[in-house]
Amino acid sequence: MKKYYSLLLLLVILSTPGNGQDKTIPSKSSAGLHKIYSFTNDSSLQVSEYIRRIFEDKDGNLWFGTNSDGVARYDGKSLQYFTTKDGLAGNMVMGILQDKDGNIWFCTEDGVSNYNGKTFTNFTVKEGLSDNATRSMYQDRAGNIWVGTMEGVCRFDGKTFKSFPIPMADVESPYSRYTPKLVWCILEDKAGNMWFGTDGVGVCRYDGKTFTHFTEKDGLVNNNVTCISQDKAGNMWFGTRYGGASRYDGKSFKNFTTEDGLSTNEVYNIYEDRKGKLWFTTFGVDRFEGETFTSFNKKDGLLNLAVQSILEDTQGRFWIGTGGGLFRFDGKRFINVTKFGPWL
Repeated sequence: MKKYYSLLLLLVILSTPGNGQDKTIPSKSSAGLHKIYSFTNDSSLQVSEYIRRIFEDKDGNLWFGTNSDGVARYDGKSLQYFTTKDGLAGNMVMGILQDKDGNIWFCTEDGVSNYNGKTFTNFTVKEGLSDNATRSMYQDRAGNIWVGTMEGVCRFDGKTFKSFPIPMADVESPYSRYTPKLVWCILEDKAGNMWFGTDGVGVCRYDGKTFTHFTEKDGLVNNNVTCISQDKAGNMWFGTRYGGASRYDGKSFKNFTTEDGLSTNEVYNIYEDRKGKLWFTTFGVDRFEGETFTSFNKKDGLLNLAVQSILEDTQGRFWIGTGGGLFRFDGKRFINVTKFGPWL
């Protein structure tokens, strides 16, 4: 068994991106391999040490945006990595989307990439981005692609990106992790309004003609808005870096903090599943039950609590990206999914 394990470990190391070897890693399904790889602190066996974004494309492929390993694609049979060596703009992937033509877009710390299934086309400040450090990406119902950068918002016109200036909110002495110009998140609501979450000056709504700002003065729990979501009832939800979460019903805000059951007041993502349950990624995962929160952490198998991303795929599987690899939620516990599974 030791000899078999050593050989398998060697194969994993040789398959790791950046060593000049084939970057396609076949999945394994035997119970023995699941036992070996399901729970490990060995970062070389993880899909990536830090998974920031999870996305499912129209063909059912799962894409995992990482902090330093580029993007990994799982097609149900094998795991393939794409990095700057393959043409990706940067190896830190902060956003993923698929446009109406089927192309996959990535926002990275070194620009934006468009992948047509064969090659990458990259966009930087030379192609109109206000800054190469991009942090968010969204495609609206009209097909426009919006990108949030360290220097504000840009919109793609089909050929190049153009700056989309957003007026600064009136916030006295804004506290930012980086800069108030940074747009962490972008969302179009059901009415067609565009929302932009900023790093220290609240959230801004654009109705196609005018801008409306919402800050702590208006009831928002914190001005550092990291994520935006709209639930099935039409309520807008805002996760923040320092204050918890806010729910906006179009008239007023209701705020949720650790006093209401959140694990922490640092919220990275808010996600609504098919059943209408809201999931909050914090230092752990919190599920909103309508009035209260159910928290999941290490006792439930979530070995790393720096949770940044969550997705329910078309098969109903929940995927969670953390600062310690990829996890899958089976309805009761979190299972660490490494390069060799278990994927099912």
